[in-house]
Amino acid sequence: MKKSFTKTILFAAFLFAVALAGTSCGKKGNVTPVTVPDLTTMDVVTTESGTIAYTGGLFNGSTDVSLSSYGICYSATNQTPTTADKKTTDTVILYAYTTKLTGLSPKTTYYARAYAVNSAGTGYGKVVQFTTGDGTTSTGGTVSTLAGNTAADFVDGLGGAALFNSPQGITAGTDGNIYVADSFNSAIRKVTAAGDVTTLSGNGSIGYVDGPIAAAQFYAPQSLVTDATGNIYVADYGNNNIRKITPAGVVSTFAGSGDAGYADGTGTKATFNSPRGLAIDGSGNIFVADLGNNLIRKITPAGVVTTFAGSRGASYLDNATATSATFNKPNGIAIDANNNIYVAETLNHAIRKITPAGVVTTFVGGNKRTGVVGNPSAIAFDKSWNLFIADQNGRILEITKDKVLKVIAGNGTSGFAEGVGTAGIFNSPQGIAVDAGNNVYVADYYNNRIRKIVLQ
Repeated sequence: MKKSFTKTILFAAFLFAVALAGTSCGKKGNVTPVTVPDLTTMDVVTTESGTIAYTGGLFNGSTDVSLSSYGICYSATNQTPTTADKKTTDTVILYAYTTKLTGLSPKTTYYARAYAVNSAGTGYGKVVQFTTGDGTTSTGGTVSTLAGNTAADFVDGLGGAALFNSPQGITAGTDGNIYVADSFNSAIRKVTAAGDVTTLSGNGSIGYVDGPIAAAQFYAPQSLVTDATGNIYVADYGNNNIRKITPAGVVSTFAGSGDAGYADGTGTKATFNSPRGLAIDGSGNIFVADLGNNLIRKITPAGVVTTFAGSRGASYLDNATATSATFNKPNGIAIDANNNIYVAETLNHAIRKITPAGVVTTFVGGNKRTGVVGNPSAIAFDKSWNLFIADQNGRILEITKDKVLKVIAGNGTSGFAEGVGTAGIFNSPQGIAVDAGNNVYVADYYNNRIRKIVLQ
């Protein structure tokens, strides 16, 4: 629900007229007192140029139609900025808004916080301190092909002799190998550091078979993740469940009945609808981007499935209550050191953030006009907690631990080329992973390749 200031004022005037009419009729009712707005300031992400930053605000209660203004106030000198300092004036998207700060000075520390004004006064969110970039642009990483070539097929082999068919998810195993959800081959492939490709499980045919790894079958797997003991968990998209592959070579159904639906429960009593992204925390809990249900689901090590965030409606709503927030076809998912969960949403053009307390905000993006993160399909952290993003528009992005947004490869065009930084070209990158050596790997969907990016 987008509201312009004009509509807000007209609506407030309408309510005031209704209140007067009720008074003139001699009726008395309980009037809820207006209180100062309660807000949360969203994370601030800056650009390398040092002149632009992205942030926003979240109303912790219901939005008040009497609001006269709201936005972000910021200053390089006042550590508790107010509306008397520089500020943006924004429009609410339901309970939250995102904004763009412009005209900033490079290499400068700023203080920012959300504000909102109503008849009771001015409410402020917590102050967020950030430092702008130094104005230099990084050269990006060196892009090459680790395995695969343009042809779509199902062949094991070394480097370009191996063939994939629309690879989707990718993860770096604890054993130093890269594992790929080769979606159209309905197979899980293993790629060594030297680019030697073998098939771990699946035979190229669609199916749903548990058991020995050589006989198991999948249906368009989309993503995978490994735990500390070497188990691999697979989002089996077409079978609507989460499969498990043990180091001993046994495939089983970890959660999901195989039918598309929505039900929490344990193991096969739970249902999913086209599960897309997977992430695992330090306690072994798996979080699922349940794309068809527009939800983030949680699976404990015992296989107990619950709904962690989202309310099944396909829309864009940040909220202070996780299950009141909404997502629109969540794709990728990742978890940081503080157990904050990040969700990549292609259709909302945003990276969302969910705190352990269940507060859902926009980390970056969310405004179709800005194209900040384009159409993000997958995300992954490195060991230093820098966040890497596969943008289906043909870019690989990085948001550093200091929250500086960089383009490390690709230029927004579709095609194929090796090279450094923007000279490296992708065709709808879908999956992303980072190994222990900080090399970035990308499942380059339409190029049927696994690309490697060596960072400068």
